[in-house]
Amino acid sequence: MNRLNGRIALITGASSGIGRGIANAFAREGAHIVVADRVPEARASEVLAEVHAYGREALFVQTDVRDERSVGAMAKAALSRFGRVDILVNNAGIFTESLLENLSIDDWDRVVNTNLRGTFLCTRALIGQMLERRDGRIINIASQLGQIGGKSVAHYVASKAGVIGLTKALAREVSSRGVLVNAIAPGPIDTPMLEDESDEWRRAKLADLPIGRFGTVDEVTPTAVLLASADGSYYVGQTLGPNGGDVML
Repeated sequence: MNRLNGRIALITGASSGIGRGIANAFAREGAHIVVADRVPEARASEVLAEVHAYGREALFVQTDVRDERSVGAMAKAALSRFGRVDILVNNAGIFTESLLENLSIDDWDRVVNTNLRGTFLCTRALIGQMLERRDGRIINIASQLGQIGGKSVAHYVASKAGVIGLTKALAREVSSRGVLVNAIAPGPIDTPMLEDESDEWRRAKLADLPIGRFGTVDEVTPTAVLLASADGSYYVGQTLGPNGGDVML
């Protein structure tokens, strides 16, 4: 406990799913939390209450990670409230299914802009103050599909593979200046996003998984705590995979 005592963590897409779980895990470890999400604040009330229950401060900023102005306003609000952001978790993401031959440009743009452009915009908005202090952690939530591919999800796969590549490139740029950048590539986790996947996809994926079941949010959050804390001080440009054996390296 208290591995993140007094740290300021900003988590995108933190109103539900993995983001909400990470917010809880960080608050349990002593961090104050900025919840950045596109939903109205009322829909984030539960995670805000959970953070407060740990005795931590919580700030909600409605944010569209695809939009540069919205991200800039988010960063300004967080820095105005807390003076710094020590940990950035780029978690906001969306998922849709379509064979490539049927994939609309709008759907491609919506998924790639949220998952990859959003990661870039949020990182660019907050990395400067980390570099000035020579202290910071950036954790990008990728996906095991970005490592192995997947049928009917080329746009999602491309976005998450891009997140992994961005993680490696940025780690080479900034690790010597005090900012550690890593990624987490979960396998299929039982969250609202998994509910968006078709029954056919779910059955096929379950059949592929060596562990024979989908994961839980609580099986991902310890990896985020590791990378955010002093325990993760020698992880640089890594992609850690709580994935039930879907990827074995």
